[in-house]
Amino acid sequence: MHIHQYEKLWLGMSLLLIVGFIATITYGAVGVGVSMVDDSGGNVDPNSLDEHPEFSDPGVEQVGEDEYEAYVVARQFIFQPDPIVVPANSTVTFYVTSADVIHGFAVVGTNANTMVIPGEVAEITVEVNEAGEYGIVCHEYCGDGHHTMEGVLRVVPEGQYNSSDGGEQ
Repeated sequence: MHIHQYEKLWLGMSLLLIVGFIATITYGAVGVGVSMVDDSGGNVDPNSLDEHPEFSDPGVEQVGEDEYEAYVVARQFIFQPDPIVVPANSTVTFYVTSADVIHGFAVVGTNANTMVIPGEVAEITVEVNEAGEYGIVCHEYCGDGHHTMEGVLRVVPEGQYNSSDGGEQ
């Protein structure tokens, strides 16, 4: 069987492209530490979030010297609380759930990005170093008001943060 040299060339380039794609995916999964968000945050009953100890009054809690936990509820078409206020130079773990339909939760400028499913709690940890405001957007179509669903992560200088009321002084 005779194979033309151009066919051999294209076959070789195709195989090289496939190996390149596999290497890129492997590097992305292992080399830079990209990981999938799992259901390690647990499950909740979306119909009784008002009775849940953390999600009935969503907010920010200090759990360590520079560590905070933010409990967030996504509802059509808001995030609660809004704004979420944390101090700069801290690590924030977001626990996000939905009270109604599937939403998205992405903090612009960080690696926080997940799908929010009713009944499941998504857990995402982010380091916030610089003071400023970061937008929070829903990236899953959740209804006719989806385009208005947004929030704010406000990172304040450490001296301006008041942990007793979960926000600014």
